[in-house]
Amino acid sequence: MASLSWFDNLISSVLSRENVVAVVVFLIVTCLVRCYLTRRSFVNIPPGPRPWPVVGNFGGFFVPLAVRRRLGLQAADNVDTNIAQFLWEQTPLYGNVFSLFLGSQLIVVLNGYEAVRDALSNHPEVFSDRPDIPIISIMTKRKGIVFAPFGPLWKKQRKFCHTKLRKFGLGKLSLEPCILQGLATVKTELLQQNKNGGSAGVDLAPLISNAVSNVICSLVLGQRFDHGDHEFRTLLELMDRGLEICMSRPALLINIFPLLYHFPFGVFKELRQVERDITAFLKRIIASHRETLDAENPRDLVDMYLVEILDQKAAGEADSGFTEDYLFYVIGDLFIAGTDTTANSVLWILLYMVLYPEIQDKVQAEIDSVVGTQRVPSLTDKGSLPFTEATIMEVQRMTVVVPLAIPHMASETKEFKGYTIPKGTLVFPNLWSVHRDPAVWENPDTFNPARFLDKEGKLLRKECFIPFGIGRRVCMGEQLAKMELFLMVTNLLQAYKFRLPEGKPRPTLNGRFGLTLAPCPFTVCMTPRR
Repeated sequence: MASLSWFDNLISSVLSRENVVAVVVFLIVTCLVRCYLTRRSFVNIPPGPRPWPVVGNFGGFFVPLAVRRRLGLQAADNVDTNIAQFLWEQTPLYGNVFSLFLGSQLIVVLNGYEAVRDALSNHPEVFSDRPDIPIISIMTKRKGIVFAPFGPLWKKQRKFCHTKLRKFGLGKLSLEPCILQGLATVKTELLQQNKNGGSAGVDLAPLISNAVSNVICSLVLGQRFDHGDHEFRTLLELMDRGLEICMSRPALLINIFPLLYHFPFGVFKELRQVERDITAFLKRIIASHRETLDAENPRDLVDMYLVEILDQKAAGEADSGFTEDYLFYVIGDLFIAGTDTTANSVLWILLYMVLYPEIQDKVQAEIDSVVGTQRVPSLTDKGSLPFTEATIMEVQRMTVVVPLAIPHMASETKEFKGYTIPKGTLVFPNLWSVHRDPAVWENPDTFNPARFLDKEGKLLRKECFIPFGIGRRVCMGEQLAKMELFLMVTNLLQAYKFRLPEGKPRPTLNGRFGLTLAPCPFTVCMTPRR
């Protein structure tokens, strides 16, 4: 563990356990006054439940489950698994557009396809900004691609990254060998684990995460990491843990009382250590690229960004926004976004395959009839595997790995659906609700890949299917993710029959809610198919 910084030491001495109570009381009183004054200023906002003092409507989230049950608050139990589902379940009470408070911060939740599409597609100039959420801002400094405010600098950075990544194959068939290389390693490792007693079940998560992450690492960092690389494996685990902490109860408290981030114990201390370790890893890579940079032959996105910094300085545009500091946050965003969401999507698909073996059989039969057993599936096979594609899409619909998207913010006061959305309001587009909306999906809670096929068995594209978001903040890596999902799923299902270990309980489909919705840990047994 790295030693605490001088500031952490200061906080540690000031916030000794004897002084914590006094500090908390002061913060509560301050928040009570601020909440009272803030809420009085809101007029004609969407309806919603009455907020608790200080913590707002997330008060029940901080009350232990056993206490909530004793108080008869069973409806809030869903918060322990999927907040997005819980918010969707409130629409009969408050409608598809309703208000919540996190402390004194107003949040407007958009439920259902029509409300989400209207806000993000028809009014992108208002609803494309990012809020200043304390826990996110502390760690990202509001820089990068994912969490940076909407504006000229963000547009410039996103356009640069998207353009340069395409030169290295983003969204193109030329990237297929890179993805297949990682898959070959996965299949080799799975075969070995299967020989070494696979009847007990294999945890697929580390292998899938490594393979997915190596694709973005090849594009951004110009290198791959071996599955046995301890530092890289630790980094992926830290990333997963950091995302989990960021959506935990303590993290929500940081958003109400930012000073809690510096508390010298518990998950607050752990979160700071996670941040330090990830920072050290990425900054070592930037330093290595700087020392070996050949401006005429850039190897990856980091090199191209460093070249851009030099070009901007040579042109006398030192304040252009292209700096090594900003590069660090860009890499962090791409690394996390390019790993966590796709890896979880692959794991969800494989989990559904073991829970619905008849669908797995049907997908494998289609792969066998189109691809055969003499070669591995390719992106060129995609159009000939409609049921396989429909199955992937249906799992994405059922799970939605980023169920609340990334929070948006109203950049100006806006009249929307008859209500006033004040400037600075957090806006949660509930993508979970979009994909469970009975207004656009028949029997939305039923797993049915056929809903994405027409009567002739051809793939149906539906505008209400938006797992990657919609509007100007749509996921930049959508095409890459689709390529990875198709190649990984088809290659693994061509090679193996997946099933549950004998005697083990059936895995839950509730998932673990962090910044993304990940499946709960599960193991599978595999039988080679060829």
